[in-house]
Amino acid sequence: MRHKTSVIILAGGKGTRMNSDLPKAMQPLAGSPLLEHVLKTARTLDPEILAIVVGHKRNLIKDFFQNDDITFITQEQQLGTGHAVDCASEVFTKYNGDVVILAADIPLIQTTTILKMLATHRSNGSAITVLTCEMDNPASYGRIIRDGNRVVANVEEKDASDEQLKIKEINSGIYVFDAKFLFSRLKQVDNNNAQSEYYLTDLIAMAVADGRLVSTEVTTHGHDEITGVNTLEELSALEESLICGPDR
Repeated sequence: MRHKTSVIILAGGKGTRMNSDLPKAMQPLAGSPLLEHVLKTARTLDPEILAIVVGHKRNLIKDFFQNDDITFITQEQQLGTGHAVDCASEVFTKYNGDVVILAADIPLIQTTTILKMLATHRSNGSAITVLTCEMDNPASYGRIIRDGNRVVANVEEKDASDEQLKIKEINSGIYVFDAKFLFSRLKQVDNNNAQSEYYLTDLIAMAVADGRLVSTEVTTHGHDEITGVNTLEELSALEESLICGPDR
């Protein structure tokens, strides 16, 4: 039996800290928009549905990437990652399979890593599989909360206690979800948090409460693979790493 795979790429952010007229997804990395790098990787998965969530200056993105294989989803207001994915729910009403969640500002994610995540997800029968990594300086990343070896929650940096901030295992923001679980439980996510946003990460604790397994896959390509781009300085550093590092 062939497992179904679909992809949602989150590309609705303004990229305020870029100090640029371009939306973040259109910022150039090695001559191509950030989104193009992610889209290239997404297509290698041969997704049944390839959806891109757009918001800020969405027509610029849609005009550049217009293609028959892309379904564009409009996020009118940027109310968090959970809200962004929920905007795509109508497109997935009849879909029964796995959904890979990628982000336009994490451009160096590797196909091999996603395939490992899918394999782990399916062999474990998980509701969610999260790509994680240990960092000496986790900075603004969400922290993975475990009870022994079992993942029980994710806490965002702004909501974390001093003790939780000491955790070095971070959530990269790359996921595989069981589609039925994803779109049914997103409706129960609230914005009662420090940023008043609807967090996709809240689904981790919800899955645990439902008695479902949350799996993790650890990146084997180093931190660059999961590095997000929020400033021009970070973009420049990632481009230097891409040019000087090993071939993708």
